[in-house]
Amino acid sequence: MKTISSVVEHYIKKKPFLQSALAQGIINLTSLSRLVKPEIELELGKDVRNGAIVMALKRLSDDLEFRATHRIIKVLKNIGEITVRSSLTDFTFLVSDTILENQTQLLKEVSKNKEVFYTSSRGVNELNIVVSNSLDTVVEALFMGEKCTQKATNLSSITVKLPAENVSVPGIYYFIFQRLAWEGIVLFEVISTTNEFTIIVNDEQVDIAFKTIKDLKSL
Repeated sequence: MKTISSVVEHYIKKKPFLQSALAQGIINLTSLSRLVKPEIELELGKDVRNGAIVMALKRLSDDLEFRATHRIIKVLKNIGEITVRSSLTDFTFLVSDTILENQTQLLKEVSKNKEVFYTSSRGVNELNIVVSNSLDTVVEALFMGEKCTQKATNLSSITVKLPAENVSVPGIYYFIFQRLAWEGIVLFEVISTTNEFTIIVNDEQVDIAFKTIKDLKSL
């Protein structure tokens, strides 16, 4: 048998942004109840009082499952070094039989200058390379025979060191990317290792992206 509480919980869980905001206590429950009331009544097939929905939302926000957000915040408070690099170019190539050899040649060029920025990731069909602008012509020359599907310039990177607990707490990346989405940050690339991730953003948005991530430490 469906209850108001179960229907409200199901509704909220389908909307991660609402779930996170509810867990943080930044939503007016009365206003939210008016917003969700039509769908709750449709699901239950009967009229429901706003007060009953408010009570269900209040219990839900106090639920143990929603306290997972506090575990996330505890991890984010321990974010380590945040490194910003500017003047970057992002290349995307289709994977081919020769692309690995060309990438090997590029790594030899990168090793000659430890100050340049370089990162790469490979999917099933694409190879992505992000380098300092100073290596633009090198990449273009080495990958001349490859199919370039995208080249984006005027980019910056933000590299974030995460505490080791990040691998045992679900939702870390979701929480971070949610905040970036709220600020309208467009992510060109996301590259991650076990305890570190790098985002590539437009130069015009790097300041707000940096501030958004830095502010997570003071939640």
